[in-house]
Amino acid sequence: MPANQGEPARRRLSTGERREQLLSVGAKLFSESPYDDVWIERVAEIAGVSRGLLYHYFPTKRDFFAAVVERESDRMLRMTAAVPGVPVREQLTAGLDTYLGYVRAHAHGFRAFHRADAAGDQAVRRVYQRALDSQERQILAALAADPEFGPAVVGAPRVRLAVRGWLAFTTAVCLEWLREGESSREEVRDLCARALLGVIG
Repeated sequence: MPANQGEPARRRLSTGERREQLLSVGAKLFSESPYDDVWIERVAEIAGVSRGLLYHYFPTKRDFFAAVVERESDRMLRMTAAVPGVPVREQLTAGLDTYLGYVRAHAHGFRAFHRADAAGDQAVRRVYQRALDSQERQILAALAADPEFGPAVVGAPRVRLAVRGWLAFTTAVCLEWLREGESSREEVRDLCARALLGVIG
């Protein structure tokens, strides 16, 4: 009797599926260890692929980590995109609920994304900073489109500075929430919502 009889046939992954698999493995490893301590060989081993195949998708470790960071940034931007015509105050609770759901469901990716700022590789840090810039612009655009705030308020340097500070605050709160897990999602959501409205009020 053949050894593999009765076992399900292993499905060949498409290019997109394989890439997503590698990024998921990378997100987990980068979330657990500093950038310099993650070895590409370990990623390939966990994913069950050759090192050569991994390098086919990502030519260097820098490219690989940058792709992990960009994937998480794209996810966050999609999930927190503003709804035209809806006041910011009404969107804030729902947007933060969605965001915190993402943080819980993709904790490895979230941690890996924010580890990029501490990476010694300047190219990786630039990818991270571009992602933060995109988040900042998205929030400022939503505020500018809201009659309660408007372009004049949002154009003030203090508001831009406040939004960037709020992003750092929210990141710190979320990372601590993942670590200690005692506060409810609603408590974290309300804390972050009050903080944003407070700094731009």
